[in-house]
Amino acid sequence: MPPLSPSSPSSPVTPDSVVAALRAAGCVFAEDEAQLILGAARTPQELAALVERRVTGLPLELVVGWAEFRGLRIAVEPGVFVPRRRTEFLVEQALARAPDASVVVDLCCGSGAVGAALATGLGQVELHAADIDPAAVRCARRNIGAVGGHVHEGDLFTALPVDLRGRIDILAANVPYVPTGQVGLLPAEARDHEPLVALDGGADGLDVLRRVAAEAPDWLAPGGCLLAETSERQAAAALDAFTVSGLTARLAVSEELFANVVIGVRP
Repeated sequence: MPPLSPSSPSSPVTPDSVVAALRAAGCVFAEDEAQLILGAARTPQELAALVERRVTGLPLELVVGWAEFRGLRIAVEPGVFVPRRRTEFLVEQALARAPDASVVVDLCCGSGAVGAALATGLGQVELHAADIDPAAVRCARRNIGAVGGHVHEGDLFTALPVDLRGRIDILAANVPYVPTGQVGLLPAEARDHEPLVALDGGADGLDVLRRVAAEAPDWLAPGGCLLAETSERQAAAALDAFTVSGLTARLAVSEELFANVVIGVRP
Protein backbone atom coordinates (compact mmCIF):
# COMPACT_ATOMS: atom_id res chain seq x y z
CA MET A 1 0.00 0.00 0.00
CA PRO A 2 1.20 3.58 -0.53
CA PRO A 3 2.83 5.41 2.38
CA LEU A 4 0.43 6.96 4.85
CA SER A 5 0.30 10.71 4.37
CA PRO A 6 -0.66 13.19 7.07
CA SER A 7 -1.98 15.52 4.35
CA SER A 8 -4.27 13.00 2.67
CA PRO A 9 -7.78 13.42 4.16
CA SER A 10 -9.19 10.78 1.82
CA SER A 11 -7.02 8.12 3.46
CA PRO A 12 -7.69 8.26 7.22
CA VAL A 13 -5.11 6.60 9.40
CA THR A 14 -6.75 3.74 11.28
CA PRO A 15 -5.31 0.95 13.43
CA ASP A 16 -5.88 -1.52 10.60
CA SER A 17 -4.17 0.75 8.07
CA VAL A 18 -1.18 1.16 10.40
CA VAL A 19 -0.81 -2.62 10.72
CA ALA A 20 -1.16 -3.04 6.97
CA ALA A 21 1.47 -0.40 6.25
CA LEU A 22 3.93 -1.92 8.71
CA ARG A 23 3.35 -5.43 7.41
CA ALA A 24 3.87 -4.27 3.81
CA ALA A 25 7.18 -2.71 4.89
CA GLY A 26 8.34 -6.07 6.25
CA CYS A 27 7.82 -5.52 9.97
CA VAL A 28 7.49 -9.04 11.39
CA PHE A 29 5.64 -7.93 14.53
CA ALA A 30 3.40 -5.43 12.78
CA GLU A 31 0.52 -5.70 15.27
CA ASP A 32 2.75 -5.14 18.30
CA GLU A 33 4.56 -2.26 16.64
CA ALA A 34 1.30 -0.67 15.57
CA GLN A 35 0.07 -0.70 19.16
CA LEU A 36 3.20 1.14 20.34
CA ILE A 37 3.05 3.70 17.54
CA LEU A 38 -0.66 4.32 18.12
CA GLY A 39 0.08 4.91 21.80
CA ALA A 40 2.88 7.38 21.01
CA ALA A 41 0.92 9.56 18.58
CA ARG A 42 -1.05 12.51 19.93
CA THR A 43 -2.79 13.50 16.69
CA PRO A 44 -3.74 11.77 13.41
CA GLN A 45 -1.10 13.85 11.65
CA GLU A 46 1.59 12.76 14.11
CA LEU A 47 0.45 9.14 13.76
CA ALA A 48 0.85 9.28 10.00
CA ALA A 49 4.32 10.82 10.40
CA LEU A 50 5.43 8.15 12.88
CA VAL A 51 4.21 5.35 10.62
CA GLU A 52 6.02 6.92 7.69
CA ARG A 53 9.28 7.00 9.66
CA ARG A 54 8.96 3.36 10.59
CA VAL A 55 8.03 2.30 7.06
CA THR A 56 11.15 4.00 5.71
CA GLY A 57 13.35 1.97 8.08
CA LEU A 58 13.82 4.03 11.23
CA PRO A 59 14.12 1.66 14.24
CA LEU A 60 10.88 1.38 16.19
CA GLU A 61 12.53 2.65 19.38
CA LEU A 62 13.59 5.85 17.64
CA VAL A 63 10.12 6.25 16.14
CA VAL A 64 8.38 6.15 19.53
CA GLY A 65 11.29 7.71 21.45
CA TRP A 66 11.92 4.97 23.99
CA ALA A 67 13.02 1.36 24.45
CA GLU A 68 11.95 -1.11 27.10
CA PHE A 69 14.85 -2.44 29.17
CA ARG A 70 14.29 -4.58 32.26
CA GLY A 71 10.83 -3.09 32.67
CA LEU A 72 12.08 0.49 32.38
CA ARG A 73 11.12 2.96 29.66
CA ILE A 74 14.52 4.20 28.46
CA ALA A 75 14.53 7.39 26.40
CA VAL A 76 16.39 7.02 23.10
CA GLU A 77 17.23 9.64 20.52
CA PRO A 78 18.44 9.63 16.89
CA GLY A 79 22.13 8.84 16.63
CA VAL A 80 22.24 6.91 19.91
CA PHE A 81 22.75 3.15 20.32
CA VAL A 82 19.46 1.42 21.10
CA PRO A 83 19.73 -0.90 24.14
CA ARG A 84 19.36 -4.59 23.29
CA ARG A 85 17.29 -7.07 25.22
CA ARG A 86 20.28 -9.42 25.46
CA THR A 87 22.14 -6.83 27.53
CA GLU A 88 19.59 -7.37 30.30
CA PHE A 89 21.63 -10.51 31.02
CA LEU A 90 24.67 -8.38 31.85
CA VAL A 91 22.57 -6.45 34.37
CA GLU A 92 21.27 -9.68 35.89
CA GLN A 93 24.80 -11.01 36.29
CA ALA A 94 25.98 -7.79 37.91
CA LEU A 95 23.13 -7.77 40.41
CA ALA A 96 23.74 -11.42 41.27
CA ARG A 97 27.50 -10.90 41.69
CA ALA A 98 27.32 -7.69 43.74
CA PRO A 99 23.86 -7.29 45.31
CA ASP A 100 25.23 -4.88 47.93
CA ALA A 101 27.17 -2.66 45.53
CA SER A 102 27.28 0.99 46.52
CA VAL A 103 29.36 2.50 43.67
CA VAL A 104 28.37 1.69 40.09
CA VAL A 105 29.79 2.85 36.78
CA ASP A 106 28.20 2.41 33.34
CA LEU A 107 31.10 2.81 30.88
CA CYS A 108 30.36 3.22 27.14
CA CYS A 109 26.91 3.99 28.45
CA GLY A 110 25.04 4.96 25.27
CA SER A 111 21.51 5.77 26.42
CA GLY A 112 22.41 4.89 30.02
CA ALA A 113 20.06 1.90 30.07
CA VAL A 114 22.48 -0.39 31.93
CA GLY A 115 23.23 2.17 34.62
CA ALA A 116 19.58 3.06 35.11
CA ALA A 117 18.64 -0.63 35.40
CA LEU A 118 21.44 -1.31 37.90
CA ALA A 119 20.47 1.66 40.05
CA THR A 120 16.84 0.55 39.98
CA GLY A 121 17.79 -2.97 41.01
CA LEU A 122 20.21 -1.95 43.75
CA GLY A 123 18.41 0.99 45.30
CA GLN A 124 20.49 3.78 46.80
CA VAL A 125 23.84 3.81 44.97
CA GLU A 126 26.44 6.27 43.75
CA LEU A 127 25.98 5.99 39.99
CA HIS A 128 28.23 7.36 37.26
CA ALA A 129 28.07 6.84 33.50
CA ALA A 130 30.36 7.91 30.68
CA ASP A 131 30.50 7.93 26.90
CA ILE A 132 32.73 9.50 24.28
CA ASP A 133 29.78 10.47 22.06
CA PRO A 134 28.14 13.82 22.93
CA ALA A 135 24.76 12.63 21.59
CA ALA A 136 24.87 9.60 23.88
CA VAL A 137 25.83 11.77 26.85
CA ARG A 138 22.86 14.08 26.25
CA CYS A 139 20.49 11.12 26.02
CA ALA A 140 22.00 9.31 29.01
CA ARG A 141 21.52 12.37 31.19
CA ARG A 142 17.76 11.94 30.75
CA ASN A 143 17.86 8.33 31.91
CA ILE A 144 20.70 8.40 34.44
CA GLY A 145 19.55 11.68 35.92
CA ALA A 146 16.14 10.17 36.56
CA VAL A 147 17.73 7.74 39.04
CA GLY A 148 20.06 10.28 40.64
CA GLY A 149 23.21 9.47 38.66
CA HIS A 150 25.87 11.56 36.94
CA VAL A 151 26.96 11.36 33.30
CA HIS A 152 30.42 12.34 32.04
CA GLU A 153 31.74 12.87 28.51
CA GLY A 154 35.11 11.49 27.48
CA ASP A 155 37.17 8.49 26.41
CA LEU A 156 36.62 5.59 28.82
CA PHE A 157 38.25 6.15 32.24
CA THR A 158 39.51 9.64 31.40
CA ALA A 159 35.90 10.80 31.66
CA LEU A 160 35.46 9.62 35.25
CA PRO A 161 36.07 11.61 38.44
CA VAL A 162 39.44 10.61 39.84
CA ASP A 163 37.97 9.95 43.28
CA LEU A 164 36.27 6.86 41.86
CA ARG A 165 39.64 5.15 41.47
CA GLY A 166 39.73 2.03 43.65
CA ARG A 167 36.08 2.42 44.77
CA ILE A 168 33.93 0.90 41.99
CA ASP A 169 31.93 -2.17 42.99
CA ILE A 170 30.28 -2.76 39.61
CA LEU A 171 31.92 -1.59 36.39
CA ALA A 172 29.56 -2.38 33.51
CA ALA A 173 31.19 -1.80 30.14
CA ASN A 174 28.93 -2.59 27.21
CA VAL A 175 31.76 -1.90 24.78
CA PRO A 176 31.47 -2.04 20.97
CA TYR A 177 32.58 -5.49 19.84
CA VAL A 178 31.71 -5.87 16.16
CA PRO A 179 34.89 -6.44 14.08
CA THR A 180 35.47 -3.56 11.67
CA GLY A 181 35.10 -5.79 8.63
CA GLN A 182 31.68 -7.02 9.77
CA VAL A 183 30.01 -3.69 10.55
CA GLY A 184 28.67 -3.59 6.99
CA LEU A 185 26.93 -6.92 7.59
CA LEU A 186 24.83 -5.62 10.48
CA PRO A 187 21.07 -5.17 10.03
CA ALA A 188 20.24 -1.87 8.34
CA GLU A 189 18.54 -0.57 11.48
CA ALA A 190 21.87 -0.65 13.31
CA ARG A 191 24.18 0.06 10.38
CA ASP A 192 22.26 3.09 9.13
CA HIS A 193 20.94 4.63 12.33
CA GLU A 194 23.41 3.94 15.15
CA PRO A 195 26.81 5.61 15.62
CA LEU A 196 29.84 3.73 14.33
CA VAL A 197 31.69 4.40 17.59
CA ALA A 198 29.09 2.28 19.41
CA LEU A 199 29.45 -0.66 17.01
CA ASP A 200 33.02 -0.92 15.69
CA GLY A 201 35.35 -2.74 18.07
CA GLY A 202 38.43 -2.79 15.82
CA ALA A 203 40.03 -5.51 13.73
CA ASP A 204 38.91 -8.45 15.90
CA GLY A 205 36.20 -6.53 17.77
CA LEU A 206 38.06 -6.48 21.09
CA ASP A 207 40.12 -3.28 20.95
CA VAL A 208 37.94 -1.36 23.40
CA LEU A 209 37.40 -4.36 25.65
CA ARG A 210 41.17 -4.79 26.01
CA ARG A 211 41.60 -1.13 26.91
CA VAL A 212 38.89 -1.36 29.56
CA ALA A 213 40.28 -4.61 31.00
CA ALA A 214 43.80 -3.19 31.21
CA GLU A 215 42.77 -0.21 33.36
CA ALA A 216 39.88 -1.72 35.30
CA PRO A 217 41.89 -3.16 38.23
CA ASP A 218 43.03 0.34 39.20
CA TRP A 219 39.43 1.56 39.37
CA LEU A 220 37.71 -1.43 40.95
CA ALA A 221 37.34 -1.78 44.70
CA PRO A 222 38.73 -5.00 46.19
CA GLY A 223 36.22 -7.66 45.16
CA GLY A 224 34.70 -5.30 42.60
CA CYS A 225 33.67 -6.72 39.24
CA LEU A 226 33.96 -5.73 35.59
CA LEU A 227 31.31 -7.04 33.19
CA ALA A 228 31.44 -6.79 29.40
CA GLU A 229 29.31 -8.29 26.67
CA THR A 230 30.95 -10.13 23.79
CA SER A 231 30.15 -12.76 21.18
CA GLU A 232 30.51 -16.50 21.53
CA ARG A 233 33.35 -16.50 19.00
CA GLN A 234 35.26 -13.80 20.89
CA ALA A 235 34.67 -15.14 24.39
CA ALA A 236 37.97 -17.01 24.79
CA ALA A 237 40.06 -14.00 23.73
CA ALA A 238 37.99 -11.71 25.95
CA LEU A 239 38.60 -13.99 28.92
CA ASP A 240 42.33 -13.90 28.19
CA ALA A 241 42.27 -10.10 28.19
CA PHE A 242 40.63 -10.05 31.61
CA THR A 243 43.06 -12.61 33.00
CA VAL A 244 46.13 -10.80 31.66
CA SER A 245 44.97 -7.66 33.45
CA GLY A 246 44.98 -9.52 36.77
CA LEU A 247 41.24 -10.14 37.11
CA THR A 248 39.75 -13.49 38.04
CA ALA A 249 37.61 -14.12 34.97
CA ARG A 250 34.71 -16.34 33.99
CA LEU A 251 32.10 -16.47 31.25
CA ALA A 252 28.33 -16.36 31.79
CA VAL A 253 26.06 -17.44 28.94
CA SER A 254 22.34 -17.09 28.28
CA GLU A 255 21.25 -19.32 25.42
CA GLU A 256 17.77 -17.80 25.56
CA LEU A 257 19.04 -14.25 24.95
CA PHE A 258 22.09 -15.27 22.86
CA ALA A 259 24.18 -13.34 25.38
CA ASN A 260 27.78 -13.86 26.46
CA VAL A 261 29.11 -11.81 29.37
CA VAL A 262 32.70 -11.87 30.58
CA ILE A 263 32.96 -11.20 34.31
CA GLY A 264 36.23 -10.22 35.95
CA VAL A 265 36.72 -9.77 39.69
CA ARG A 266 39.53 -7.83 41.32
CA PRO A 267 41.16 -10.07 43.93
